Amino acid sequence: MAEFEASRTVPVPPERLFEVAADVERMAAWVPMADEVHGAGADRVHLDGRDGEQDALFRARPEQRRLEWGTEADGSYAGWLQVYASGTDDRASEVNLHLSFLGDQPQAHGGAAARDVQAELERALEALAGLATSG
Repeated sequence: MAEFEASRTVPVPPERLFEVAADVERMAAWVPMADEVHGAGADRVHLDGRDGEQDALFRARPEQRRLEWGTEADGSYAGWLQVYASGTDDRASEVNLHLSFLGDQPQAHGGAAARDVQAELERALEALAGLATSG
């Protein structure tokens, strides 16, 4: 098992940042491994991307400004995204992005695969911040 996490401050209100992150139709613009993402029913999404096509569990919790997702078939992968108000300023947000590899994937063994995951987390947060601040 391996855990990865990254965080970033974004100069937009937390509600705005969560709204952008939770928009399934815009996820491919900030999720590095996804070329296309579509809703696939209650609490599910369909991804088409680098690792092929797959359905995944997906839950948005607006009251908590939290997203949760994971693989449905084998439970080998899960993640969450949490948006917070940054300090006492309602005009800025803090976003945490967390991934868990729960199986025997290469990412769980360190090395280049693990470094790639960490870099992808940083790129995802950068792209999400760009989407949220661009309007």
